[in-house]
Amino acid sequence: MMYGKELGAGFMPNVCTVVLLVATLAVAIQNGNGFPLQILPSGYAPIDIWFPLTDKIMQGTLWIGFASFLSKRCVSTCRTSSFSPSSSCSAIQPWLFVGLGNPGEKYQSTRRNVGFDMIDAFAKSQGISLTTHHFKALFGEGIVDGIPVLLAKPQTYINLSGESVGPLAAYYELPLNRVLVAYDDTDLPCGVLRLQSKGGYGRHNGLKSVIYHFRKNREFGRVRIGIGRPPGQMDPKAFVLQKFNKTGRERIDSAMKEGADILKMVVTKGLAEAARLSNVDQKYKHLISDEQQQ
Repeated sequence: MMYGKELGAGFMPNVCTVVLLVATLAVAIQNGNGFPLQILPSGYAPIDIWFPLTDKIMQGTLWIGFASFLSKRCVSTCRTSSFSPSSSCSAIQPWLFVGLGNPGEKYQSTRRNVGFDMIDAFAKSQGISLTTHHFKALFGEGIVDGIPVLLAKPQTYINLSGESVGPLAAYYELPLNRVLVAYDDTDLPCGVLRLQSKGGYGRHNGLKSVIYHFRKNREFGRVRIGIGRPPGQMDPKAFVLQKFNKTGRERIDSAMKEGADILKMVVTKGLAEAARLSNVDQKYKHLISDEQQQ
């Protein structure tokens, strides 16, 4: 039941009030308890609300819907509202983290799929499940330090990744500086990571597809995941579809843990600061030959 002092017929809670209310409700849902809440809409009397949350089915339904509401509704509403960019509402704009790779069991643990591996590592570290199929991708969403995070692993095969990533970013009305793509890179030593705010696609057709579906805009973040160069005269296409040897796998597994920490840093500190802090350490991580890395 909601009650309060005389609010008047014209009372309309602002967007940030609604987000605060929903966020507090979500915490109560996770705890499985009812809770009292007093909110103070700007310029209005306090409103006391009690939520008895005893129905487990309702709790699950509300929680599933919460992240979707917070990530999409608040983004579009904040952008068109009268609040300044420095308002608390603008801080809730989501991040979209995408890992590139190929679907199917035969491609698991290959060099080409390290983008998938990084998203999996981050999802595991944050307790986010990627079980939903959304815009041709395995999709998950969660909250990291109060900020919505969307995770996607396109299932289109890597060279068509943009068919998933482009519509996803458009659906959530995200500026490209809130999108980050993780992918394999033969120009970096195995296990070395490089965080960048923009760039080209080099020889990577998956990244080329993403850029194409962003209307050739390259102003989005990326995590380059080093897999080393093919030995000798080996065909690069065959090289990226192979699995790592023991040394390479150990380096990639270590890099995935580091990558999960870097992605969290992007959320909490922003991409530019995360790049500044992480790239120097990564640059000289493995001073060994390409043959030893692979």
